[in-house]
Amino acid sequence: MKSFQVVDFNAPLKEVDQPTPEPFGTQVLIKVRAAGVCHSDLHIWEGGYELGHGRKPLSLKDRGVSLPRTMGHETVGEIVAFGPEVNESDKGDLEVGTVALAYPWLGCGKCPTCLADDENMCAVKPNALGVYCDGGYADYMTVPHPKYLIDLKGLDPVTAAPYACSGVTTYSALKKVENDLGTPIVIFGAGGLGLMALSLLKAMGGKGAIVVDIDAKKREAAEKAGALATVDGQAPDALAQLAQKAGGPIRAVIDLVGNAQTTQLGFDCLTKGGKLIIVGLFGGGAPWALPLIPIKAVTIQGSYVGNLKETRELLDLVRTNKIPPIPVTTMPLAKANDALLDLQKGRLVGRAVLTP
Repeated sequence: MKSFQVVDFNAPLKEVDQPTPEPFGTQVLIKVRAAGVCHSDLHIWEGGYELGHGRKPLSLKDRGVSLPRTMGHETVGEIVAFGPEVNESDKGDLEVGTVALAYPWLGCGKCPTCLADDENMCAVKPNALGVYCDGGYADYMTVPHPKYLIDLKGLDPVTAAPYACSGVTTYSALKKVENDLGTPIVIFGAGGLGLMALSLLKAMGGKGAIVVDIDAKKREAAEKAGALATVDGQAPDALAQLAQKAGGPIRAVIDLVGNAQTTQLGFDCLTKGGKLIIVGLFGGGAPWALPLIPIKAVTIQGSYVGNLKETRELLDLVRTNKIPPIPVTTMPLAKANDALLDLQKGRLVGRAVLTP
């Protein structure tokens, strides 16, 4: 099998030929049908996160990410084989030939957080596929247990792959402001996550969203995807535009960018008692005046991907509501480097998906 691996941070991926793995224990071997290219892959490829306030950047080596690493945490594959310890009750409705989404946000599986089905929040030993373990930038990959595979039941593998990250990430963030969806919310970022959030917001019965992005093409894509309005975040009157276009108090902001400028504008536009949900990892330091947090009684909350239960809920929501997919650019696996560069340079609208 072929895989494309990070062998050095900030270096081109290396094409590697290696034996196709044999699944052992409770593992499942899948033949990769589609692998999304996510902004989180960029952070892995680049080797860290900018923390701001003069702090040393957070190194992925310090977080336990070792090289070489095959990235790819938005993966759909066809089941090829089950390990010898997989029993029929483990399989459920899965069988050889089933095309399934691989839930990637795994933990140690033993701590109280994991046992509460919040493996994505595991602080003992994170084992996310494509981050701490090899992922979908390959012809084949292994998944530790059948419970992490969700039958697509007819959904298109290419457009479904992003649900493993951008989909469940935005769904989980929207659930955190579920009680505020009856009025327009504000979403920062009109990339793959932002467009996904718009489609999910509608399916969840939300009023709609005003989308903020500095890229005119991405704002146009957001308008086509159903945004109530868009705002250029660099406009000198961006705050006034948000207030005018919302037509009333803004109770919820979801920041899919996560830099000092977006979080400042997001915080400023909120009414008293509002919520700022930060998802993006673009970096920098918190810009708010501390007294304004209690004065406005604002809740500032981080949201990190989503759990397995939310991912299953999401796919059910997609099927039930026939949610249209976000724009996808398919590229052959051999073009993985090009896909990363296109994403890094902002040349993509929606998602790039690799197809081995």
